Amino acid sequence: MDIIVQKYGGTSVADTACIQRVAQRIVRERQHGRAVVAVVSAQGHTTDQLLEKARELSPRPPQRELDMLLATGEQMSISLLAMAVDALGVPVISLTGAQGGIFTDEHHTKAKIKAIRTERIAQELQNGRVVIVAGFQGVSSGQDITTLGRGGSDTTAVALAASLGAKACEIYTDVEGVYTADPRLEPRARKLLEVGYGEMLEMASLGALVLQPRAVEVAAAYGVQIHVRSSFSDAAGTWVKEEAKMEKEILVTGVTADRNCAKIVMVDVPDDTSVLHQVFSRLAAVGVNVDMIVQTSKQQHTTDLTFTVTQEEVEQALDIIQGIPAAQDAAIVYDKEVAKVSIVGAGMMSNPGVAAAMFGCLNEAGIRVQLVSTSEIKVSCLIPRQRIQDAVQACHRQFQLEQLGTPQ
Repeated sequence: MDIIVQKYGGTSVADTACIQRVAQRIVRERQHGRAVVAVVSAQGHTTDQLLEKARELSPRPPQRELDMLLATGEQMSISLLAMAVDALGVPVISLTGAQGGIFTDEHHTKAKIKAIRTERIAQELQNGRVVIVAGFQGVSSGQDITTLGRGGSDTTAVALAASLGAKACEIYTDVEGVYTADPRLEPRARKLLEVGYGEMLEMASLGALVLQPRAVEVAAAYGVQIHVRSSFSDAAGTWVKEEAKMEKEILVTGVTADRNCAKIVMVDVPDDTSVLHQVFSRLAAVGVNVDMIVQTSKQQHTTDLTFTVTQEEVEQALDIIQGIPAAQDAAIVYDKEVAKVSIVGAGMMSNPGVAAAMFGCLNEAGIRVQLVSTSEIKVSCLIPRQRIQDAVQACHRQFQLEQLGTPQ
């Protein structure tokens, strides 16, 4: 059986007309002889609206109850889409994450998929039905509803494609693929026809919102080819797959921008490795993701420790570090008016001077760099938030990315 997994984001099912358009696309796939599993996100801004309702009642809602609430957004979408497919005369069934056999760990709001039992989905496909699965959610071993974090429907779709041995995983969104930069920040951005798993993982982790990083990790681990496409056109999108050798000749593939950053500085903490261990092990234990880390040693056996977290996790991170005995005498400050601009490219591994070129163009634009983080295929700079567009355009111009791919 030729199976294809399709994922439709919130903008793709935002209203009745959008849902009907998606239903027609699904039915066309069926008419081409393919068995279809569709993974669906909550409509439009439903998740944000549900979060606002929760915070009207509690500044810090219990995470288990948040998952109970947020999971309802996808359940509404799958039932509405199933009705639209049924109206076109095609057998269909909608399944929640639990009904679809998606089992996760017990880390509420940031759960990871531990196993997928696809027996029911496979049986429904054998019975000739289109199967519509709620993205973003699963069930823990304790039978609690869990959610997979922002963009988690991408991971649901890719994991299902891997488990079902699907021909491909199509990710439908409101853009036509993966671009050299966010077209809203850089009008000269170009759509990439292909991008390797490694580069896509870095771009997704650094602010390219088109795919959740975990989805790319799963795709790379199981060899799932992803086709990022627009649900509003039939144009070919961007294929995310095993990296071609020719791509490594390109120094930089894309520039990303991430506004969801906050900088925390612990001033005059003891210059002792045990302090580092206490800070970051405690943050990790509650699921706070730390990105850029810089330690600056000073006189009198003290150090300043600087790191970044997401804006949503600032308060939680501050609570954690303020409770560490070794940090009791430290001054702790934070700054939310920062952003991260990054360049990504497999060609960096064998070409020195890329970081210097990035620093040079930022300097020419008068943009102050506060922190730097690097890997084999990326360089990230923390900069003032209000300069993010200037930084993206400067880097895009420096590395001549308008020559890659196709015009937006």
